[in-house]
Amino acid sequence: MVVKNIGIPVKPPTRECDDPECPFHGHLKVRGIILTGTVYKKKMSKTVIVRREYLHYIRKYKRYERRRSNIPAHLPACIEVKEGDRVKIAECRPISKTVSFVVIEKL
Repeated sequence: MVVKNIGIPVKPPTRECDDPECPFHGHLKVRGIILTGTVYKKKMSKTVIVRREYLHYIRKYKRYERRRSNIPAHLPACIEVKEGDRVKIAECRPISKTVSFVVIEKL
């Protein structure tokens, strides 16, 4: 089992896959932004929706408001997740019209 070094200090998956869009076993390169979030939906094949919650400061009221965003991410076959799991996602080249992130680790 050959696992590529993707350049990010994450724990590599134990399973092996033949997905060409896997950063560990395929040809997909990761770059740019690295985010963490919760798997919100897992109804598509090879794609999950990751919900990211964050605080946004409102200067007029000197307070923070909670915001959230849903990010579609490619899920390689070697990483096993279910709804509610915390995951780390990394930016990659556009895989489809909406997917530009890939899941790299289950936290």
